[in-house]
Amino acid sequence: MDVLVPFAASGAKSRLDPVLSPAERDAFARAMLSDVLAALDVTDASATVLATGEVDCDAPVTVDDRGLDAAINERLAARSTDDSPLAVVMADLALATPAALERLFATAADVAFAPGRGGGTNAVVVRHPDFRVDYHGASIRDHRAIAADVGASVAEVDSYRLATDVDEPADLAEVLLHTDGAAVDWLVDAGFELVADGRVTVERH
Repeated sequence: MDVLVPFAASGAKSRLDPVLSPAERDAFARAMLSDVLAALDVTDASATVLATGEVDCDAPVTVDDRGLDAAINERLAARSTDDSPLAVVMADLALATPAALERLFATAADVAFAPGRGGGTNAVVVRHPDFRVDYHGASIRDHRAIAADVGASVAEVDSYRLATDVDEPADLAEVLLHTDGAAVDWLVDAGFELVADGRVTVERH
């Protein structure tokens, strides 16, 4: 399974601005990317990071500074006459595990989705030659419609680990609670800890 992992080489994770500086956001994004690549490495996937600029990581990197849709759709079009599937897995899925990813990869539908919380599409496997992505807005709804328009069969994988993308400060608690990789190490080193006061939250000391 060939997998593209889109990654913003700078200016990532702006919604974490209340708790992280721009430099810290970039460093934390790279830690999450490392965790995603580590999970993919345990599967049979062959991952390529599709980055907006140069990035040092444990996978081949292709630099493409166009918008996400254009960069991915060009690669889908290039594979349109090829029977092998192409997957897209977002770089902020710090909770992703090999087992969760393998569930997605094992689907037999023309297009398989891992929906994200809030209407996003956190991962997709494309086998249909005419399917293209559109990540703007509530992309999971749009992707279902695109699949229907091209006559593609659809499967959806209901996975907490693939549904949880780390965008907001509250999401940091999920990383500290449910993972043990580079992202957790980065947060701990940066002084973040869990606080249970009625509900579990994160504080920085």
